[in-house]
Amino acid sequence: MTDKLALISPNEIENQIFTLRNVQIMIDSHLAEMYGIETKVLNQAVKRNIDRFPPSFRFQLTEDEFAHCARLQNMTLNDHVNLRSQFVTSSLHGGRRFLPYAFTEQGVAMLSAVLRSETAVQVSIQIMNAFVGMRKLLINNAGLLQRIESVENKLTLNDANFERIFTALESNNITPKQDIFFNGQIYEAYSFVIKLIEKAQKSIVLIDNYVDINVLDMLAKKQNKVAITIVTQPSTPLKPIDISKFNQQYPTILLNHTKDFHDRFLVIDNQELYHIGASLKDLGKKCFAFSLIEEKQLLSNLLNKL
Repeated sequence: MTDKLALISPNEIENQIFTLRNVQIMIDSHLAEMYGIETKVLNQAVKRNIDRFPPSFRFQLTEDEFAHCARLQNMTLNDHVNLRSQFVTSSLHGGRRFLPYAFTEQGVAMLSAVLRSETAVQVSIQIMNAFVGMRKLLINNAGLLQRIESVENKLTLNDANFERIFTALESNNITPKQDIFFNGQIYEAYSFVIKLIEKAQKSIVLIDNYVDINVLDMLAKKQNKVAITIVTQPSTPLKPIDISKFNQQYPTILLNHTKDFHDRFLVIDNQELYHIGASLKDLGKKCFAFSLIEEKQLLSNLLNKL
């Protein structure tokens, strides 16, 4: 008896106490090992006195709850397999599966009465003391646990935010505010402008003195129902037939003629204003720069001018 009790340290007992369904519990196989009996013998004693074990004293674990206990115990793979083998029995007729039973603090107290041995009484006393110690620990550290939970929630939120950022970066949805394209970077420059065009949800305004059919090809990449206004010189090579054919398939472009502008601008949804150092038809043929003009008053002035 003395040797058996000496082997059960408070720490060993506390390591086998889990929190499930908002109560502290111990698993039948762990209890049976401490009592020095087989798990089957323990559960048979309970079944003979089942009226003493209501659900608040004893309940059967679900698969998820069993997996949760295994994770909390931080088992090695072999430990997990060995423990699971205690919980699962099979027969020659279909392999029925039995999940373990959990005993609450009251259930453990009742076990000492139904097992009817001095060992059971002494072990139950040790286990009850461990339950009380764990409960005091939880009460004394309730504030700390709440702060830890708050930190974990914030970390989870940050993980979600970082995930969105990385996803956006991977999909190239973040448009640079300024850059330089050098001579020969034809595709990079073309790809950049196409992304701006595809980005528009409602409207595009292009101010460019030299617009040709190639520019219309780029504008055809727009989303449906995005209205386009092109502001260009009267001498533009675009013909009314070009605009008409475009509008039949990708409505709608409005073409305005003026000699008031020298620089090239692209306005997206009346919200973003880009200054572009080259005509769209010449992208990548010579070195040019672009920049996002973030001063909203300048955007407003330009739109009012139009």
